Amino acid sequence: MKKNIVVMIPTYNEKDNIIPLIEEILALNNQYNYQVLVVDDNSPDGTAQIVKTKFGQDPRVKTLVRLKRRGRGAAGIDGFKAALRMKPDFIIEMDADFSHQPQEIPRLLAQADQADIIIGSRFVKGGQDNERNLIRRVITFFVRLYIRRSFKIPVKDVSSGFRCFRPEVLEALDLDDLISVGPSVVLETLYKAHLLGFKMKEVPITFRDRARGQTKLNFPLLLETFVMSLIIKERLKHLHSIVGEK
Repeated sequence: MKKNIVVMIPTYNEKDNIIPLIEEILALNNQYNYQVLVVDDNSPDGTAQIVKTKFGQDPRVKTLVRLKRRGRGAAGIDGFKAALRMKPDFIIEMDADFSHQPQEIPRLLAQADQADIIIGSRFVKGGQDNERNLIRRVITFFVRLYIRRSFKIPVKDVSSGFRCFRPEVLEALDLDDLISVGPSVVLETLYKAHLLGFKMKEVPITFRDRARGQTKLNFPLLLETFVMSLIIKERLKHLHSIVGEK
């Protein structure tokens, strides 16, 4: 029997990307059954309605429209909850702007039996970080350096949002207990999973900067993410102590 894969995609103003992205995912020809879950923050550009109009009769595509507590982190948490209710064998998390390539999903799934979390990584052998400007590259370098030194997570691409989870990992994280509203959710889930002893493995991917639409990354969001990282580390100190005693 084919394994059921739920691909969870948080969206905000992605009308130019979301339809071709879903079409590429559903066209993947291999041994898995794919379902796509679009988690939209009530985008002003009509992203959710565009998906419903195009795929409203396709049971493989579901749309969750969020009206409160907007943000990448809150959307990801609600998306994980909804994905778990779909009884998947694995859950893929990816961005909607084609920075994560659908054709690389099978690469993550090919390693899914080797670890609890498979991370699409730009910074392992064979991975690439393409088409990004110098400022973004510098920011990424210092973010990685800070997180790896401060949080001691055994992962090179600690900010990757292209990941494959076993359902039991997300269940163990206690999604209702996560506090990230913004992009810090990527760090919070990874750090908590690490402290809980889940095994992680990186596979190489090619990251591409978005070709259509506008990036959501700005200085206030970066500052918020940094502050949240300090809060997350302090909040999970009790788990760190438990792990340190093992």
